[in-house]
Amino acid sequence: MIRLFRVLIPASVFALLLSEILITACCFVLACYLVLEIDPTVFLLYDGGAGRVAVAVLTVILGLYFHDRYTVIRVRSRLALLQDLLQVVGIGFLVQALLGYASRELMLPRRVMMYGSGGAVAALVVWRVVYSSLVLKIFGSQKILFVGANDVVKEIAQHLEEHPDLGIQGLGYVDDPSPGSASFNPERALGPLSDLKRVVAETKPDRIVVGMSERRARMPVLDLLDLRFAGILIEEAGEAYEAICGRVCTKELRPAQLIFTRELGPRPGNVLLQSAYSTLIALIGAVLALPLAMAAALLVKLTSPGPVLFRQTRVGMDGAPFVLYKFRSMYADAEARSGAVWATRDDPRVTPVGKWLRRLRLDEIPQLWNVLRGEMSIVGPRPERPEFVKVLSEKIPFYRQRHAVKPGITGWAQINHRYADTIEDTITKLEFDLYYIKNISPALDAYIIFHTIKTMLSSRGAQ
Repeated sequence: MIRLFRVLIPASVFALLLSEILITACCFVLACYLVLEIDPTVFLLYDGGAGRVAVAVLTVILGLYFHDRYTVIRVRSRLALLQDLLQVVGIGFLVQALLGYASRELMLPRRVMMYGSGGAVAALVVWRVVYSSLVLKIFGSQKILFVGANDVVKEIAQHLEEHPDLGIQGLGYVDDPSPGSASFNPERALGPLSDLKRVVAETKPDRIVVGMSERRARMPVLDLLDLRFAGILIEEAGEAYEAICGRVCTKELRPAQLIFTRELGPRPGNVLLQSAYSTLIALIGAVLALPLAMAAALLVKLTSPGPVLFRQTRVGMDGAPFVLYKFRSMYADAEARSGAVWATRDDPRVTPVGKWLRRLRLDEIPQLWNVLRGEMSIVGPRPERPEFVKVLSEKIPFYRQRHAVKPGITGWAQINHRYADTIEDTITKLEFDLYYIKNISPALDAYIIFHTIKTMLSSRGAQ
């Protein structure tokens, strides 16, 4: 795992990204040497050819990213991979045409684009198949052995099974079965706690994760000490959960950890910097989004009775209330009968136009005004309604701590989880929010903004 943008990325994904950048660039450079009538070296080095090739390569790589080809890297269908690459190349030709309208000096020669794109499609299909079947085996999987089998361990193991592209293999666990324990799974058990050293010698794990429901007089402290001094990394389940799942584990979180830790944010310098660039982004975004905002406002006005803007009180930083603005996506009397209720994915209160506004996130353009007023940031936990905050703060530990930073238009929880229409979903989103607060930085914000753009372009809607 490699830490980039304050996010852990599998080494296999990073290596694939770098290799495909190199392969794609080689295809376009080779095309220059094959089809250009002028000296290709002069074209690349002195006529801006290298920059034009870089644009074509960037288009291909971004296209693969938007098709989730760096989320799921194993090839399950060669035909689907070929279809995605052909779509990516088609977008690349469209980008070149748009550049040609600005200046023909910005676009690649037509034959270079054709030969380079064709070569890239063929090379990337072959490379993906080889990488999926052979190279991933060379990388191998990082092996984790669990000591104990509490609920956190089970969640980590399930997450690893659902995300094999992480390159982490859960070997199983050592634990003593307790009568009536629902967490003990004989199929995953490798032996009792007394056999820890034997199991380690047989399985050769890279890491040991300790997650025991009851530690008193049960934890094999001396064996763990010997293994740690033997060079095996040992960590608590909560720490592993955060690194692997990208969330702070509230089940393992204790108030003392929050009070005495030096790692948990928000750091004042990062918060101040975030306010500065959020204001700048909001100002630029408001200018660029003005035509879309006017079109959205007109559609809302013409398709359903009621005000264009939706105003609602939300809870902001330090629990201070503020008025949030959105383009109205629901019918005007949506809560007249139901009262304050959570929005759902297929909410019947949403208008036909509102569904598209939400899917494209155009309904949130007016929130740029909230950012300019200093009530929100571009990135942060989503602001919740006071009625819900009061109830959730009573039911969910540490819920109040999500108000330590300004709420955001988008956030770490929004790009990683679905709608929060249950208490369980809200707890999951809180764990993502706490992870964001702990790791708040310009790099993480850039990652979230970039991923949000991907979500908008793929029309997956807000979460």
